[in-house]
Amino acid sequence: MNRIGLSNEGTKKVAEHLDQHLANLHVLYTKLHNYHWNVEGRGFFVIHSKLEELYDAVAEEIDEVAERILMIGHRPSASMAEYLKKAQLKEAESKAVTGEAAIEQILADYQTLIANLRAGVEAAQEIGDEASADLMIGSLAAYEKTVWMLEAYLK
Repeated sequence: MNRIGLSNEGTKKVAEHLDQHLANLHVLYTKLHNYHWNVEGRGFFVIHSKLEELYDAVAEEIDEVAERILMIGHRPSASMAEYLKKAQLKEAESKAVTGEAAIEQILADYQTLIANLRAGVEAAQEIGDEASADLMIGSLAAYEKTVWMLEAYLK
Protein backbone atom coordinates (compact mmCIF):
# COMPACT_ATOMS: atom_id res chain seq x y z
CA MET A 1 0.00 0.00 0.00
CA ASN A 2 1.15 3.52 -0.70
CA ARG A 3 0.70 6.54 1.58
CA ILE A 4 -2.86 7.21 0.33
CA GLY A 5 -4.06 3.64 0.81
CA LEU A 6 -3.85 2.31 -2.75
CA SER A 7 -1.85 -0.70 -3.92
CA ASN A 8 1.44 0.13 -5.60
CA GLU A 9 0.81 -2.43 -8.34
CA GLY A 10 -2.67 -1.08 -9.05
CA THR A 11 -1.56 2.52 -9.13
CA LYS A 12 1.18 1.62 -11.61
CA LYS A 13 -1.46 0.72 -14.19
CA VAL A 14 -3.45 3.88 -13.46
CA ALA A 15 -0.27 5.98 -13.66
CA GLU A 16 0.50 4.46 -17.07
CA HIS A 17 -2.95 5.50 -18.32
CA LEU A 18 -2.52 8.97 -16.87
CA ASP A 19 1.00 9.29 -18.29
CA GLN A 20 -0.18 8.38 -21.77
CA HIS A 21 -2.95 10.94 -21.37
CA LEU A 22 -0.33 13.47 -20.27
CA ALA A 23 1.69 12.73 -23.41
CA ASN A 24 -1.40 13.14 -25.58
CA LEU A 25 -2.20 16.43 -23.86
CA HIS A 26 1.25 17.82 -24.63
CA VAL A 27 0.92 16.92 -28.30
CA LEU A 28 -2.59 18.37 -28.37
CA TYR A 29 -1.43 21.56 -26.66
CA THR A 30 1.24 22.07 -29.30
CA LYS A 31 -1.14 21.22 -32.13
CA LEU A 32 -3.78 23.65 -30.86
CA HIS A 33 -1.17 26.42 -30.77
CA ASN A 34 -0.02 25.47 -34.26
CA TYR A 35 -3.55 25.73 -35.64
CA HIS A 36 -4.21 28.91 -33.64
CA TRP A 37 -1.23 30.54 -35.34
CA ASN A 38 -1.79 29.09 -38.81
CA VAL A 39 -5.56 29.02 -39.34
CA GLU A 40 -6.78 31.02 -42.35
CA GLY A 41 -9.99 31.64 -44.21
CA ARG A 42 -13.66 31.70 -43.30
CA GLY A 43 -14.40 31.54 -39.64
CA PHE A 44 -10.89 32.72 -38.74
CA PHE A 45 -11.96 34.91 -35.83
CA VAL A 46 -14.23 32.29 -34.27
CA ILE A 47 -11.78 29.41 -34.72
CA HIS A 48 -8.74 31.44 -33.66
CA SER A 49 -10.51 32.36 -30.43
CA LYS A 50 -11.85 28.83 -29.79
CA LEU A 51 -8.39 27.32 -30.26
CA GLU A 52 -7.01 29.66 -27.60
CA GLU A 53 -9.79 28.61 -25.23
CA LEU A 54 -8.98 24.95 -25.89
CA TYR A 55 -5.23 25.24 -25.37
CA ASP A 56 -5.73 27.21 -22.16
CA ALA A 57 -7.92 24.37 -20.84
CA VAL A 58 -5.33 21.77 -21.89
CA ALA A 59 -2.58 23.71 -20.08
CA GLU A 60 -4.53 23.52 -16.82
CA GLU A 61 -5.26 19.84 -17.31
CA ILE A 62 -1.60 19.01 -17.95
CA ASP A 63 -0.70 20.20 -14.46
CA GLU A 64 -3.61 18.34 -12.82
CA VAL A 65 -2.73 15.06 -14.54
CA ALA A 66 0.99 15.27 -13.74
CA GLU A 67 0.26 16.09 -10.11
CA ARG A 68 -2.18 13.17 -9.82
CA ILE A 69 0.50 10.78 -11.11
CA LEU A 70 2.78 12.05 -8.33
CA MET A 71 0.00 11.78 -5.73
CA ILE A 72 -0.49 8.09 -6.47
CA GLY A 73 3.23 7.46 -6.03
CA HIS A 74 4.67 7.55 -9.55
CA ARG A 75 6.65 9.94 -11.71
CA PRO A 76 5.15 11.60 -14.81
CA SER A 77 7.01 11.85 -18.09
CA ALA A 78 8.53 15.28 -18.49
CA SER A 79 10.22 15.57 -21.88
CA MET A 80 9.03 16.04 -25.43
CA ALA A 81 10.92 12.90 -26.46
CA GLU A 82 8.96 10.84 -23.92
CA TYR A 83 5.66 12.46 -24.88
CA LEU A 84 6.17 11.77 -28.56
CA LYS A 85 7.00 8.11 -27.84
CA LYS A 86 3.93 7.59 -25.66
CA ALA A 87 1.33 9.79 -27.36
CA GLN A 88 -1.24 8.40 -29.72
CA LEU A 89 -1.90 11.85 -31.13
CA LYS A 90 0.37 13.03 -33.91
CA GLU A 91 1.94 16.43 -34.39
CA ALA A 92 0.80 18.71 -37.19
CA GLU A 93 3.08 20.46 -39.65
CA SER A 94 3.41 24.23 -39.27
CA LYS A 95 1.63 25.47 -42.37
CA ALA A 96 -1.51 27.34 -43.36
CA VAL A 97 -4.64 25.39 -42.47
CA THR A 98 -8.31 26.04 -43.11
CA GLY A 99 -10.59 26.24 -40.13
CA GLU A 100 -12.52 23.20 -41.29
CA ALA A 101 -9.38 21.07 -41.65
CA ALA A 102 -8.12 22.14 -38.22
CA ILE A 103 -11.48 21.39 -36.59
CA GLU A 104 -11.70 17.97 -38.27
CA GLN A 105 -8.25 17.00 -36.96
CA ILE A 106 -8.93 18.32 -33.48
CA LEU A 107 -12.24 16.47 -33.44
CA ALA A 108 -10.43 13.21 -34.23
CA ASP A 109 -7.90 13.94 -31.47
CA TYR A 110 -10.60 14.55 -28.89
CA GLN A 111 -12.30 11.31 -29.91
CA THR A 112 -9.01 9.49 -29.27
CA LEU A 113 -8.72 11.16 -25.86
CA ILE A 114 -12.26 10.05 -25.00
CA ALA A 115 -11.55 6.42 -25.84
CA ASN A 116 -8.33 6.44 -23.81
CA LEU A 117 -9.93 8.08 -20.82
CA ARG A 118 -12.69 5.48 -20.71
CA ALA A 119 -10.01 2.78 -20.33
CA GLY A 120 -8.23 4.85 -17.69
CA VAL A 121 -11.42 5.34 -15.68
CA GLU A 122 -11.99 1.59 -15.71
CA ALA A 123 -8.44 0.92 -14.49
CA ALA A 124 -8.80 3.46 -11.68
CA GLN A 125 -12.17 2.13 -10.56
CA GLU A 126 -10.82 -1.45 -10.49
CA ILE A 127 -8.43 -0.50 -7.67
CA GLY A 128 -10.77 1.90 -5.88
CA ASP A 129 -8.88 5.00 -7.01
CA GLU A 130 -11.95 7.19 -7.20
CA ALA A 131 -9.96 10.44 -7.23
CA SER A 132 -8.09 9.46 -10.42
CA ALA A 133 -11.35 8.18 -11.91
CA ASP A 134 -13.04 11.47 -11.00
CA LEU A 135 -10.25 13.49 -12.63
CA MET A 136 -10.60 11.47 -15.83
CA ILE A 137 -14.41 11.55 -15.77
CA GLY A 138 -14.31 15.35 -15.49
CA SER A 139 -12.06 15.51 -18.54
CA LEU A 140 -14.23 13.00 -20.34
CA ALA A 141 -17.35 15.13 -19.79
CA ALA A 142 -15.56 18.23 -21.06
CA TYR A 143 -14.26 16.40 -24.13
CA GLU A 144 -17.68 15.00 -24.97
CA LYS A 145 -19.07 18.54 -24.90
CA THR A 146 -16.19 19.76 -27.07
CA VAL A 147 -16.81 16.97 -29.60
CA TRP A 148 -20.50 17.88 -29.74
CA MET A 149 -19.65 21.56 -30.31
CA LEU A 150 -17.01 20.83 -32.97
CA GLU A 151 -19.37 18.50 -34.82
CA ALA A 152 -22.11 21.17 -34.68
CA TYR A 153 -19.67 23.73 -36.10
CA LEU A 154 -18.82 21.48 -39.04
CA LYS A 155 -22.48 20.93 -40.05
